[in-house]
Amino acid sequence: MIFEPQKYQISDEPRKPFISTSEIESILENAVANEKNVKLVIEKSLNKQRLSLQETAILAKAEDPKLIEIIKEGARELKKRIYGNRIVLFAPLYVGNLCSNNCKYCGFRASNKNADRKTLSIDELSENIVALEQNGQKRLILVFGEHAKYDADFIAKAVETAYSVKSGNGEIRRVNINAAPLDLEGFKKLHEAGIGTFQVFQETYHKETYEYYHTSGKKADYNYRLTSLDTAQQAGLDDVGIGALFGLYDWRFEVLSLVRHTNHLEACFNVGPHTISFPRIQAADNSEVRSDYIVSDEEFTRIIAILRLAVPYTGMILTARESAEIRREVLAYGCSQIDAGTKIEIGAYAEKFKSEQELKKEQFQINDNRSLNDVIDELIDQGYLPSFCTACYRLGRTGEHFMEFSVPGFIKRFCTSNAILTLAEYLEDYAPKATAEKGWELISKSVEDLVEYRNKEDLLGKLERIRKGERDLYY
Repeated sequence: MIFEPQKYQISDEPRKPFISTSEIESILENAVANEKNVKLVIEKSLNKQRLSLQETAILAKAEDPKLIEIIKEGARELKKRIYGNRIVLFAPLYVGNLCSNNCKYCGFRASNKNADRKTLSIDELSENIVALEQNGQKRLILVFGEHAKYDADFIAKAVETAYSVKSGNGEIRRVNINAAPLDLEGFKKLHEAGIGTFQVFQETYHKETYEYYHTSGKKADYNYRLTSLDTAQQAGLDDVGIGALFGLYDWRFEVLSLVRHTNHLEACFNVGPHTISFPRIQAADNSEVRSDYIVSDEEFTRIIAILRLAVPYTGMILTARESAEIRREVLAYGCSQIDAGTKIEIGAYAEKFKSEQELKKEQFQINDNRSLNDVIDELIDQGYLPSFCTACYRLGRTGEHFMEFSVPGFIKRFCTSNAILTLAEYLEDYAPKATAEKGWELISKSVEDLVEYRNKEDLLGKLERIRKGERDLYY
């Protein structure tokens, strides 16, 4: 340990608030971001050790362009060592935009009378899932407004529908959830329904700012939201996702708070978050956002590099809120999951809406409208290995079990092999000829690179079985 670990002012107990604003501000104020300290912190991270708050603060305080480049280079190297060239793909599917909260930055908020409210029926949900499957998607995140209608039973039914719909060789193999926090029994129902990750974003960890932006509804309760994933863990959901909406408050404070949240989950449940998300404020219908803390592109790239170094084994999700140009740049710094072919209007995968109506059905504006194949095609050109893998979740390699595999560096042994197999499925079933040809070239190279991790002949045998029509082969 380079620096003394923080002696937290608030103890880590399940369902007890754990963020101290004064503590985080003090750590930031006292951090010394010189070249020696930055390099020591990066060296620790490259040894695959999670950083303390003090160490993370040193990276967050760095302003010298030379130091920023050292940080980014460290993040590139760390990602390469742990994740290789693998990028996991998914699609968001918005099920309904009813909402009881008033979040000033969100187009779904209850007071926005311009919003065109819509909840997909089971038939409409099925039609959208068929459309996604016919494009090659295998992983979904179902997104719900925060409203009493979208209770555990409603969400569980949507999950059941998603898993049951089949179209040709298409099927959904993992369903993640982004919805309002539930009570213990509600989380248990979703665990029994076989969901993947349950996401709850704190939006901002700065309590005063949180209370400014969240004026009514259950979401206005800062502490309830902050500890909601503790309840999920106690219900048996050991795969949870955290996030902050960058642009509401100082990004450095939010970065340290995300690390603090990771610390809390590990202290209480022996496993940190499966994923961290870092959306940036984007345009939304009738939104009210102060301009004080808007995050620039340059700052956003730093945020991703710092988080990658701070939490080496945590998945990092980059969404289509960001432009294709920004996504190209920051993939190298540490993101391991991206959405593609994204449409966030309610029902838009199966329907077409007039452009002037879009913001009335969207939560916010997206900036990367490329198709799934366009994204896959570019990833292959850049040497990335697109993946639809879901094996770990279906084999029980989640929570503490996942950490047992990932922390020693076994991600390449399982995840890269499974990425190859899922890419082969996509190339056989959905890809245009040009994408398929270069995709198989990438697979051949990737098999050779995996010789030290995986029996080559066994992997080649599985690929041949896929060419002959078998599906869902994995390790």
